[in-house]
Order: sequence, then structure tokens, then C-alpha cells
Amino acid sequence: MKKVTIYTTQTCPYCHAAKDLLSQKKIAYDEIDVSGNSDLRGQMSQKADGRTSVPQIFFGETHIGGCDDLYELEHQGRLDSLLAD
Repeated sequence: MKKVTIYTTQTCPYCHAAKDLLSQKKIAYDEIDVSGNSDLRGQMSQKADGRTSVPQIFFGETHIGGCDDLYELEHQGRLDSLLAD
């Protein structure tokens, strides 16, 4: 399974929703909290093609997008296949 990384903030409801879906599916993830850390947020934005909103989700080095993108992949039945090695 590919490594999942999610950039979040503590108060973001979309971050919580994305983490909830990953947890429900028993998908382990590394969380990087960018709350109040402009350096980490800058790194996230650079990796995410300039996006500054959270969450930003990566499967390996592939940028998936945000919470809505994650849920859309699940709705389409593509989430599990994208995580496979």
C-alpha cells in the first residue's frame, strides 16, 4: 500500500472528515499539522501545485487533492486501487 500523507490544521472540519474516511477504511496515514507554521504550509503548497487550503492529501508522491477529491475517489470506487502498490 502506498504511503498516505495528509496536511491538516487542528480546526479544519474537512481535515477531520478526510481523516475519518481514511480511518473507516483502515488506511494508515501520516498527518502533518501546518497550524501556525508558515514554513510547513509553504512546503505543502509547493508540493500541492500552489494550493494553500487544507487538507492536502498525497498517496506516495501523487497529489490527490483535498477532502472532496478523496470522497469522490471513494464514490467512484477508485480509492482502493490508487492505494495499491
